[in-house]
Amino acid sequence: MKPTIRSTTILCVRRDGQVALGGDGQVTMNDVVAKADAVKIRRLEPVNGQPVLCGFAGSAADAFALLERFETKLKDSPGNLKRAAIELAKLWRTDRLLRRLEALMIVSDANTSLLLSGQGDVIEPAEGVIGIGSGGAYATAAARAMLRHTTLNAEQIVREALGIAGELCVYSNDKITLETL
Repeated sequence: MKPTIRSTTILCVRRDGQVALGGDGQVTMNDVVAKADAVKIRRLEPVNGQPVLCGFAGSAADAFALLERFETKLKDSPGNLKRAAIELAKLWRTDRLLRRLEALMIVSDANTSLLLSGQGDVIEPAEGVIGIGSGGAYATAAARAMLRHTTLNAEQIVREALGIAGELCVYSNDKITLETL
């Protein structure tokens, strides 16, 4: 019987010209924590020098395969995050091998944050908040409340919201990795 792998909470928040992307470190197999300090956030430095943040939830091997292809798409479309994301989503949806990959990705640069899925979704959030993974909905709800009712910056909101998600979601923890632009 194949173990069910559940893991992570990834959250991206934009506020006042700052973008923060963070994730917890937990990887769970069935009812056992397999790893508590996994790093699921990457800072990519494309050729044009504009950094791109990437976070992923789902199978690690699948996410890394997608990350490699995304980096290639970024090189093909320097400075155009949306085009690179759309090209990856098209490839992900139409390629026989990629279609089976089980992961979600958040990609973000200084101007745009996007959610990418294997169903061909490329979604830009209306409120500047994206959450994925098993605790994504908890973190998103907490972040939206903080955006509306506090003056915390994007990094502070991501830290607090991931902490709240880690308290509620048994597949998330408080070992947070965070990158900002």
